Amino acid sequence: MPRESAGERAGPDGRREPADGRDRRPERPGPGPAWSGQEGARAFAAVDAATDWLLGYPFVFRALAGRTGADDVLLDFGCGPGTVAGRAARQLGVRIIGVDTSPEMLALARGLGTPGAEYHLVRDGRADGLPDACADAAMCNHVLASLPDERAVLSVFAEIRRLLRPAAPLVLLSTDPACGGIEYASLRVGEPGVGYRPGQFMTVRLRRTDGSWQAMPNHAWPPETIAGLLERAGFTPSSQHHPTPDEADGVADPDHVAGHDWAAERRNPPLVVTVALKQ
Repeated sequence: MPRESAGERAGPDGRREPADGRDRRPERPGPGPAWSGQEGARAFAAVDAATDWLLGYPFVFRALAGRTGADDVLLDFGCGPGTVAGRAARQLGVRIIGVDTSPEMLALARGLGTPGAEYHLVRDGRADGLPDACADAAMCNHVLASLPDERAVLSVFAEIRRLLRPAAPLVLLSTDPACGGIEYASLRVGEPGVGYRPGQFMTVRLRRTDGSWQAMPNHAWPPETIAGLLERAGFTPSSQHHPTPDEADGVADPDHVAGHDWAAERRNPPLVVTVALKQ
């Protein structure tokens, strides 16, 4: 019979587990909905995204505001249903090129009617119908979480780089896997006590507009790993930042800032904004 080490006990299946009963073993992939097909696209569009609209997207827009001008072309790589792209177009005065791997997501995005926006399907890692160096700037929000390994991440970065003009900025929004198990206003990243390796499977739970939680299979990409992969892909990382609720005053919508107490977000800000320039 195996000896129990300090802080462990024998679990019901005979394996050792933490004495406090918390399972710190890494999660394994399991069945779960994907953001594909009409049903998946509508489910994604119904995500509440309160934390993202406090600490994420407004800071992406702020980073882009100092690097884009009116009528510049902004590439939204992984645009989903087009909600964030539409807000960027209105706030920054840019023209949107949105790309995504899901035809259903693109149909939702086109349905928003964002003036001057065009949308393209990504097939086999390449955006259909788009020439090299067609964009003045790019944003890529929460796309890395769907990518299982470095090869997939580098492929996405390579296509973004192809579409950007020389020295153009790329702004990335991602969740920090170091914030595992904390329940934020609209998301929970991974499990408490688990240290996630780059690319490792990790469940993210997203609050929907009806108050229910949706579990989604994701992959962990720590900020330092993202910076290293950007360099390998031909970008120069210039900054990484964990925005805080205090910083959101004057950046996010004032009514949204006042809409929650944001207690967890104050203790451990979960989102990372990375800015890089095409070499």
